[in-house]
Amino acid sequence: MSLELKGVTKRVAGETHIHPTDLTLEPGAFTVLLGTTGAGKTTLMHLMAGLERPTEGSVWVDGVDVTRTAVQKRTVSMVHQQFINYPTMTVFDNIASPLRVARLPKAEIHARVERIADLLTLTPLLRRRPAELSGGQQQRCAMARALVKDASLVLLDEPLANLDYKLREALRDELPRLFADRDCVVVYATTEPLEALLLGGTTATLYEGRVTQVGPTAEVYRRPNTLTSAQVFSDPPMNTAPVTKRGGLFHLADGTSWAVPPACGSLTDGDYVFGLRPHHVTPAATGKQPVAIEGLVLVTELSGSESVIHFRHRDRTWVSLSHGIHAVTVGQTTRLSMDVAQGLYFDRGGARLPA
Repeated sequence: MSLELKGVTKRVAGETHIHPTDLTLEPGAFTVLLGTTGAGKTTLMHLMAGLERPTEGSVWVDGVDVTRTAVQKRTVSMVHQQFINYPTMTVFDNIASPLRVARLPKAEIHARVERIADLLTLTPLLRRRPAELSGGQQQRCAMARALVKDASLVLLDEPLANLDYKLREALRDELPRLFADRDCVVVYATTEPLEALLLGGTTATLYEGRVTQVGPTAEVYRRPNTLTSAQVFSDPPMNTAPVTKRGGLFHLADGTSWAVPPACGSLTDGDYVFGLRPHHVTPAATGKQPVAIEGLVLVTELSGSESVIHFRHRDRTWVSLSHGIHAVTVGQTTRLSMDVAQGLYFDRGGARLPA
């Protein structure tokens, strides 16, 4: 199955929720929609599924325009962050319900239910009803019912958000493999850049109803085409600052400078924007091209094996993310190190340089 959005736009009460979007998803594709809450991920999925109709543009499946085709006539499965189960049915019957509607043989229904229940660690719970389950178990039941259907379009809207950490890790590993041999399109929405990287496949970054970039996940992360795409694909937020190129050096406003990387050697002298992800700003010098930076410590966060330091450098708030426990004092100036070899450069309009 292939899915194509052609100039799809969605407006509600005069407000644009999805700006004109062209997107093609091929058979076997595992596509991640990455964006903050409110970026348009759920609306875009509803348009793909037929739960909403576009204000303009069209939706095509296998070369056929299905824009006006009711969702009931499409082979679609969708899992929402907020789970929905049939309260009077057992877990087994909840999972089996779409297979029974499709009139599959009993033996095949049992085999499919047992396989997906094993994957989602639901086997001991198959005879229980939803009210007897925890919230995480109910979400797994809803996921199982959608995944067992073997639909040609599977839409997963932040499906792991309510699950415990260990199960989330296991399912992140398993989900791409689960669909690897199926002739279907899988779309997975998340707000977490790390989750997109772990899932791999293709990522489409969304910002305020616009798809800003589409490509192999690792490529979108390493080579964002705009500052907006880079910021969407960074958590904690990417550090940015104006820089000036003069000759062979880039300069921050406080006079901090470093050598212009070879890839930017052809840029004319002038003003640009420098971007650096938080894990390349550390208390100890690391990387290929460390450059010192000072700032006033605003907030510190210690979470197990990581330290997060929020600090003010001139008129901007920066974030440092590093392994280990690094004690700094709030309200005092501290010195950190930037690995500027990992920096990204953008023009004042936000386009990455070099293009």
